[in-house]
Amino acid sequence: MKAKNCLIFGGSGQIGSFLIRKLTKNNVKVTVVTRNIHQKGLKIKTQANAGYIDIVEANIFEEEKIEKLFSKSDYCINLVGILYEKRNGNTFKNIHTTFPKLLAKLCKKHNLENFIHVSALGINEAVDSKYAISKLEGEKNILENFSKSTILRPSVVFSNSDNFSTQFMTLLSRLPFFPLYYSGKTQFMPIHCSDLTDIIFHIISKGSNSQIIECVGPEKLTFREIIEILLKLINKKRLLIPFPLSLAKLSAKLFQLFPKPLLTEDQLRLLKYDNVPSGKYKTNKDIGLPGKLFFRNEVKKYSYMWMDGGEFSTEKYNFKKMEKRN
Repeated sequence: MKAKNCLIFGGSGQIGSFLIRKLTKNNVKVTVVTRNIHQKGLKIKTQANAGYIDIVEANIFEEEKIEKLFSKSDYCINLVGILYEKRNGNTFKNIHTTFPKLLAKLCKKHNLENFIHVSALGINEAVDSKYAISKLEGEKNILENFSKSTILRPSVVFSNSDNFSTQFMTLLSRLPFFPLYYSGKTQFMPIHCSDLTDIIFHIISKGSNSQIIECVGPEKLTFREIIEILLKLINKKRLLIPFPLSLAKLSAKLFQLFPKPLLTEDQLRLLKYDNVPSGKYKTNKDIGLPGKLFFRNEVKKYSYMWMDGGEFSTEKYNFKKMEKRN
């Protein structure tokens, strides 16, 4: 069978790395577009065997250069997204609204089999968030311009290369206390990166009758429960302090001044809303692909990097047990 060709935007992130490995192992050739081939090229290249991956350097708004790639593609996958705005055009509107519209138009023009766009869960309810509004407008633009599109709305995605569990473990290992916004009651259903890429591969190989699919893991956890799990995994005790909203807003204003903000005012607004299925759309469970990997079990595999002693703190190097055996 002739190998299919898949065009991927945003392939250098955590989802992209898992996805490239998944697709190429299953006889799908990929072309990955990156803005900086010198910085990202080596990492991307190591995710697949030679002959199954091409890397192209292009600005995501170089329409003429990008369009040439569509003529050779069967599928297009958009993983591009930002959590906070930067200068030089890195705005929510440009990245989440305008760019997906461009891709949808090119997919229609070149009659691709499917356009898979990774959006975010909980955006319908977050009416006061610029991030959520830009995501919703992007989805609307996609569906208006290319009917053969599938939009995936994942809850928080985690893996050993994420910016979620790893960042929180870094903070928890350094800070004597940790703030809980909205009393830590916000609910999430974390989905492991490999479960999400299984869904994407299923859509490519089997097709999909749903234009929007909400993607979640196997368990529902509050923000407080997530932090408590991480603390237990890294064997730390920290004071968890519920922050009043006024103090939370003040801290967000301060944090968003950093080059890589720990928290922005817009993210604080997002935290008001639960990150769970809305009930309005099908979920990954409905299409026969329920989330299999539990948050605690998977994070445990790499949490030792934040423990005192590092790798030597794991069961493998439990010297007391070794002495008993001897």
